[in-house]
Amino acid sequence: MLFDTKIALVIRDDLASWQKMNVAAFLASGIAASYPESIGEPYEDASGNGYLRLIGQPMLIYGADSAALARVLDRALARGAQPALYTEEMFSTTHDAANRDAVRSVERENLNLVGIAIRAERKVIDKIVDKLKFHQ
Repeated sequence: MLFDTKIALVIRDDLASWQKMNVAAFLASGIAASYPESIGEPYEDASGNGYLRLIGQPMLIYGADSAALARVLDRALARGAQPALYTEEMFSTTHDAANRDAVRSVERENLNLVGIAIRAERKVIDKIVDKLKFHQ
């Protein structure tokens, strides 16, 4: 099935494995919360056990260095695509309000980005992530 939109997660490629997974999970939750129409129906196995709903379209995950992440953020904002973001400072906080405070305390050009997620029209995403490679 071809979707009108794409979801792209861009994760800094020098993070520890646990950090990459943590960032991807948080960023995907931002997409799910902001775009409830992206959520599919609940799952059920053949035994009748119910399971939670998931985002119903593929998410493309790219790797990037700090400069490429900053470029992705600039491109997203310039195209009106509001991203979810995760900064390095958020690894040391213990709750959501502290995460927001950590981001709020830094000017955009100084954000220490470790991940960004964007959902937008396919062509817009293609321009935002141009020249990035899928995460290894």
